Amino acid sequence: MSAPTTPRPTLSPPAAPARTATARVDWRIRFAILSVVWGFSFLLIKVGTQAYAPFQVALGRVLFGALALLTVLLVRREPLPRGRRTWAHLAVAALLLNTAPFSLFSYAELSIPSSLAGICNATSPLWGMALSMVALSEDRPTRRRFAGLGLGFLGVLTVLGAWQGFSGIDAKGTALALLASLCYPIGWIYVRRTLASVPSSPVALTGAQLMLSTLQLLAVSAAFTSAPASFPLWPTLSVIALGALGTGMALQMQYGLVTEVGPTTAQMVTYFIPVIATAAGVALLGEQLHWNTPVGAAIVLAGAALTQTRRR
Repeated sequence: MSAPTTPRPTLSPPAAPARTATARVDWRIRFAILSVVWGFSFLLIKVGTQAYAPFQVALGRVLFGALALLTVLLVRREPLPRGRRTWAHLAVAALLLNTAPFSLFSYAELSIPSSLAGICNATSPLWGMALSMVALSEDRPTRRRFAGLGLGFLGVLTVLGAWQGFSGIDAKGTALALLASLCYPIGWIYVRRTLASVPSSPVALTGAQLMLSTLQLLAVSAAFTSAPASFPLWPTLSVIALGALGTGMALQMQYGLVTEVGPTTAQMVTYFIPVIATAAGVALLGEQLHWNTPVGAAIVLAGAALTQTRRR
C-alpha cells in the first residue's frame, strides 16, 4: 500500500547484487509477508492518528521509510540519482505518490474505519485503467477492461451501501481515501513519462523520492500542526513500523519479487491488501463489519483484476 498498487513498470531494475538472506527466502513467503505488511498499514495509520496529527503520521512514515531505503543503498554502496532535472521530477513524484496520498489516508482514517480505507486503496487499479486510456496511447482499452471498470464501480457502490443512501458512511473520509487512491496512478503515469530513462535503480529513485517527501511534509507539518506534547508508545511504534516496514522494507521486498517472478505476479499483492486490512481492523480494533463490505470488496477486486488483463 505504501507504494502504488502496481510496480514501477519501466524503470530499470537494480543491478544484481549478491544474493541476500531475504532473497534466499521462497518468493511465496515473501509475497505473503508483503501482503500482511501492507494490509496492516491501514491499522497502523489508525493507531498513529490517535496521538499524532495526520500530517505528522505521514511525515513519520516517509522519514522512517527513507531511512530504511538509504540504509540499503549505503550497504550496497549505491549512489542517489544525479541531475537537477531528475530531482525536480522526483519532487513531483514524491508529492503525488507519497506526500498527498499518505496525508489523505491519514486524514480519512480520522472518520472512517481502517478496513474501509484498505478497500478504497484497492480501487487504485480502476483509476489507473481509466487514466491510462487517456494518458498512455499504447495502453488500449478492451471490452474486458471496460467491464472490469464497470464492475469495480459497482463494487464501490456496494461497499458504500448506495441503496441505503450511503447512510452510516462518512462521505468526507471516504472521498479522501478514494482521492488518495487516485493519486497513485496519476503519480505512476508521471513517473513513466519522466523518469523511465533514468539509469538509477528503483531503490535509489524511491529513496530520493522519500527524502523529498520528508522535506515536503516537514514544511507542511510546521505550517499547519503543533509539535507533539508527548510520544505515546503504541502510536509512536505504529508510525515507525509504518515507515520502516510498510514503506521501506516492503518496497525493497516488492522490487525483489518483480525481479524474480515478474510484475504481473508481484502486483497480485494488491488483491490481498483489503482482505488483510479488513480482518485486522475487525479483529484488533473492533471495527464493525456489515455484509456489504466484504461483498463489495470482492466485486472491487474482481473488477480490478479484469482491468489488468491484456491481449496476448
